[in-house]
Amino acid sequence: MSAPASAPPYAPESPPTADGPTAAELLDFALRTAADPAIVASLPLDPEGRTWIRLEGPGGSEAWLIGWPPGTGTGWHDHAESRGAFATAQGRLTEHSLTVRLPSEGWKSLELAPDVDRRRTLAAGSGRAFREHHVHEVLNESQAEHAVSVHAYYPPLPLIRRYSRSGPVLSLEHVERPADWQ
Repeated sequence: MSAPASAPPYAPESPPTADGPTAAELLDFALRTAADPAIVASLPLDPEGRTWIRLEGPGGSEAWLIGWPPGTGTGWHDHAESRGAFATAQGRLTEHSLTVRLPSEGWKSLELAPDVDRRRTLAAGSGRAFREHHVHEVLNESQAEHAVSVHAYYPPLPLIRRYSRSGPVLSLEHVERPADWQ
């Protein structure tokens, strides 16, 4: 994976609330930013790995413009206590998510009920907001087309928990902190 050094900032249109931007406000930011051709064009695309640039999100949020080569994905993860949103700017992304809130700590492996899986396809111009502790994976299932998306989180990501999945069993694999992404 490679990360370009800088990106054009995006200035939010409204001031932050006392508790930071809501998930709906983050989604509005992601959709508006994804619709800006100059910002989307600023992202260099790599045929082998995901690329990203940091954006200035609204109200102190953390925001990213991410390029997804064909066949790439995030793996199962959550964003801990951060709420968030993402919008597809180019191509199509698929999100697999769980409709159940998992305990935030004290477990290594859980067996999921059979009816907790959801699948969404997000074409260019569409997006999704989510609350804290949202477990999902995001994929570019295309075999030929890059996808580009905008992601925003508030508060800025304190950590990401990574999971593996085997049938109904979800297992906590490791925890990443911001220092791991630098």
